[in-house]
Amino acid sequence: MFDGLKQKLRNVQEAFGSSLMAEQPSSVEPGKQKEESPPSFARKVKILVTDGELVVGEKEIRAPLQELEMVLLENDVALPVTDEILRAVRERLVGTHRRVGESPDLLVRKALRESLLQVLGKGFDLLEYCNGHKKPVRILFTGVNGTGKTTTVAKVGHYLKEHGCSVVIASGDTFRAGALEQLAIHAERVGIRVIQHQQGGDPSAVLYDAVEYAGAHGVDVVLADSAGRFHNRVNLMNQLEKMKRVMDPDLVVYVDEAVAGNDAVIRAQEFAELVGTDAVILTKADMDSRGGAAVSVAHTVGKPIMFLGTGQGYSDILPFTPELVVSELLGA
Repeated sequence: MFDGLKQKLRNVQEAFGSSLMAEQPSSVEPGKQKEESPPSFARKVKILVTDGELVVGEKEIRAPLQELEMVLLENDVALPVTDEILRAVRERLVGTHRRVGESPDLLVRKALRESLLQVLGKGFDLLEYCNGHKKPVRILFTGVNGTGKTTTVAKVGHYLKEHGCSVVIASGDTFRAGALEQLAIHAERVGIRVIQHQQGGDPSAVLYDAVEYAGAHGVDVVLADSAGRFHNRVNLMNQLEKMKRVMDPDLVVYVDEAVAGNDAVIRAQEFAELVGTDAVILTKADMDSRGGAAVSVAHTVGKPIMFLGTGQGYSDILPFTPELVVSELLGA
């Protein structure tokens, strides 16, 4: 997962590390210059030497930071997020001291790790939230059609059921042809009751009935699917606003594809501004070699990533843990 970004970040780490290791205290007398061949990229990060320690300077890391910037942008990390990562890495490296002979790898890896964690923020533990919240917990799923939203609803339901929570699903996408049948098949396969009305009916009424059913039958969680496309954007957002008023969800979860790159970032920001978002789920993460959307969406929207979809099966959904993702990217 995220193999492209992972390999390039490791290359950047090696470039930083090789440069820092290559620069040792000079034995040349003050005021004299030691003749050298033109520096390779691995030596573009030069080091100031004081009192037996190596000190990273601002000008000395400019070229490697430019290389890191290109790596991030080429892997679909949004420009504002890239700028934030570069700023954070710069702040953590410039002025940093290390003893002569000490490996620079830990210094560089720590700076990148802390910077990526700062951008990714915290994950969202859905089980912890549901276990500590008043029942039934009401969760509304939003997002455009074709990104795996309906399948994701079934996956989350399966995940909750496997961890001891009772679930009911509300089929709120009453306009898309085949949506009701699709969700009914998913619900049957994972053994979860689904509340449906006829095609073309009011989705808000479906959500209302599902919440009422959950309350009357002691169900822990209501998962509500929603339409992802109307004939225009205004109608879609108006319908979602009505569904929110009727359902009064505890959580609004935005679903999109990790492989959508910056398109996912733009759409997530739009939904967050117009409808609201409490958490994000990215599907098809197993097909995303770049990883930029996962890094960008959380920072851009300012909301945590809840799950990553990692395959076609109902169990192929991975709780998003920033520490594990960063460890995979950096190889540590």
